[in-house]
Amino acid sequence: MLGHPCIPRYDSVLSGRYRDNVLGADNQQERLSSTEARRWFMAGVVEGEGSWCLSIKKHPTAALGYYVQPEFFVYQHRCRRQLLEMAQEVFGCGRISPKPGNPDVLVFAIMSRPAISEHVLPFMRRYMGFSSRKADMELFEDAMRRYELREHLRPDGLAAIVEIAYAMNMNGKQRKRPMDEVLNRILRGHTLNTSG
Repeated sequence: MLGHPCIPRYDSVLSGRYRDNVLGADNQQERLSSTEARRWFMAGVVEGEGSWCLSIKKHPTAALGYYVQPEFFVYQHRCRRQLLEMAQEVFGCGRISPKPGNPDVLVFAIMSRPAISEHVLPFMRRYMGFSSRKADMELFEDAMRRYELREHLRPDGLAAIVEIAYAMNMNGKQRKRPMDEVLNRILRGHTLNTSG
């Protein structure tokens, strides 16, 4: 059988100068370690199936009426659980559970602020520099820095984190409550009354 004239035949690809050039390329480039290759692969999984957000939760015992929970997730159909187990290995923490309301989807979640600071942020900085959601990553990192500075304990600091949350993920289009409602509750009694 004659092949297409522009495509080299298999036997000719593996012989001669063409083969030497292809195989020689391995010697010219540094190969990734298995661990490093898995991390780059996981960055692609996170880009396509992951999310990071600041979840705003109303709670009666919260001093300011709300608390803001940093969260990191990766979603997969249950038949691809091994990808989430790989995420657990790569990040060294987190848990896997069914998505509420959809048991066919599993969620790998990291919801601990210290674990996010220690494991997720360094991963994002190292492996996700070309992410299409880089702006959201930078906002998320800014919020995490404010937590480390304990700004979330002050009304104005928590309000700043809420504003970051609403700036992320398509400007908070999927949020249940308007930002003003949340900010008004947080800042109630903590701002000067400028009305006469």
